[in-house]
Amino acid sequence: MIEDKNQEQTKISDLGEFGLIDHLTKSFNIKQKSTIKGVGDDAAVLDFKDKKIVLTTDLLIEGVHFDLSYVPLKHLGYKAVMVNLSDVYAMNASATQITVSIALSNRFPLEAIEELYAGIELAARNYDVDIVGGDTTSSNKGLIISISAIGEVMREDVVYRSGAKANDLLVVTGDLGGAYMGLKVLEREKEVFKVDPNNQPELDPYTYIIERQLKPEARKDIVKLLKNLDVKPTSMIDISDGLSSEIIHLCKQSKVGCDLYEDKIPLDPQVISTCEEFKIDSTMIALSGGEDYELLMTVTQDDYPKIKGNPNLTVIGHMTTEDAGMHLVTRDNAKIALKAQGWNSLSDPE
Repeated sequence: MIEDKNQEQTKISDLGEFGLIDHLTKSFNIKQKSTIKGVGDDAAVLDFKDKKIVLTTDLLIEGVHFDLSYVPLKHLGYKAVMVNLSDVYAMNASATQITVSIALSNRFPLEAIEELYAGIELAARNYDVDIVGGDTTSSNKGLIISISAIGEVMREDVVYRSGAKANDLLVVTGDLGGAYMGLKVLEREKEVFKVDPNNQPELDPYTYIIERQLKPEARKDIVKLLKNLDVKPTSMIDISDGLSSEIIHLCKQSKVGCDLYEDKIPLDPQVISTCEEFKIDSTMIALSGGEDYELLMTVTQDDYPKIKGNPNLTVIGHMTTEDAGMHLVTRDNAKIALKAQGWNSLSDPE
């Protein structure tokens, strides 16, 4: 819900499309040398010279990807940028520019969209990317956000999903499952609020996992870390749909199998305790929860000494031959076939 701050709000129609664009983009500053022309012409002009360009786009739709009853607009703007930058970093590239397009209904006053753009601008500032264009239009279905991200990478540094080999180590950044459990807490508190609007949500014990859901951070630092360690992954992908789904993507595109070890999956204590509270298996949440925006990669065994003991990187398994299949090795040493059970926005509702 958009808060009523007891002040007069500005109708978007008072500005018009181009007036709105001018208003929202007036404070955007150019930071990247590759940005020749940003907002204000028919197209942005970029100059990357000898580097490879990576481009990615994501679409976020109200009621499908986010619920404004518990997602602040500023957080939503920030997260919408992170979703895209994460894909760029998964290519071992540096993000340089984004474009932002929105469709909105007439229930949104200017002040609400300013909040959304404040989050977008904060993300762009924190991650040193330029906002170089986009589009605005009307919607009769609420808010729709489409962001495209552009990045650059030297030819010899680009990493695809398809380079993993048997015996490579499977490595993940950070910890998993927090974003999904944060969502579970927010959904529970929404239901409590619907029953008793005077009931204030008890969120203090869940600060970390709620932040993982509402304000995730893309792993720009990992691209720099790998370069400093002189490690080039053989394959890489970001974890948006759950660990299991992403491992399967790497295996299928690299034509390899995998053994993932349950006891090696990194879980924050708050994730474990919240899973116990909800009576949900924490391993299942790590495998299928999604929206963690960590990076999953494979590295050669020769590079193991370089990453060993690094607090940002955890070895969780190894790649096998394609005919060996893709498995979770449980704590009691049983092998279970991995399935892609991550969130799917196109699946039929239950």
